[in-house]
Formats: sequence, C-alpha cells, structure tokens
Amino acid sequence: MTLVNIISEAWGWTGIRPRRIVDRNAFGNLLIEDHEEKYWRICPEELSCSVVAGGTVEFQQLIEDAEFRRDWQMAALVAEAEAELGEPEEGRCFCLKIPAVVGGAYTMANIGQICLEELIGFSGDFAEQIKDLPDGARIRLKVVE
Repeated sequence: MTLVNIISEAWGWTGIRPRRIVDRNAFGNLLIEDHEEKYWRICPEELSCSVVAGGTVEFQQLIEDAEFRRDWQMAALVAEAEAELGEPEEGRCFCLKIPAVVGGAYTMANIGQICLEELIGFSGDFAEQIKDLPDGARIRLKVVE
C-alpha cells in the first residue's frame, strides 16, 4: 500500500483526499496536495490533519514564511534526536512515543524511531478514536493482541 493510500485510509475521516505528498520532515509530518489543489499538513505528534493553504500561491507564501519553516524543520529537536538515536534509516522517522496531545513531552525520553507508514496509519486511527473527546479528558490505552 502506498503512503497516499495509507493517508486516505487513516486520515480520510478529516476530509482529505490526497493526490501527492509534497514534503515530509524528520518527525513524519507531511505536506500533502489534494485533488482540489489545497494543501494539508499531517502532524502525527499532535494527531492533527488540516488544510494549511487553499492553493498554490498561498502554499508558496506559507513555505517561504520563516516562522513556518522553523516549526516545520524542528531543527533543535532533530539535532538532539540524531545525536541520541542516529539518523533514521530510509522509510523511517523520529516520533513521539506518546503524542503531545495526550501528554507526551518533546523530550528524548519520549522520542523514538518508527516506520513512516506505521506512524501515519497509527496517528490517523488514534486521532479518529479521540476526536470527540473534550480537552482534558482522561484516556486509557488498551493493547489488544
């Protein structure tokens, strides 16, 4: 299954209809163009998938914005993760073991490496399961084998 198909399956509930992946960062965040030429960002550590630009011109402005580039590149955190864990192999990325929106910290104790496809699939599924919970709600993870 291609990554575009995984996005459709795991994140389709958000309304995304991915056409192509435009970029990805070291933490598995993706910039995606859809079939209507809107641009989306999937942020696995925040369990989010949302439109970041309504068209090509707006997207070009976004990627030229210094604040967006700082947020996108996550340079300090990437450098720390690479120093501790090494550079991820092809098809892998860094991740927060516990997503930030459910209490995971942006610290080395909570950073690992994972297959990008697994991260995108898992984060989309997890996000859908908790999407209707109010802020501050307690959750319990149950591992089913």
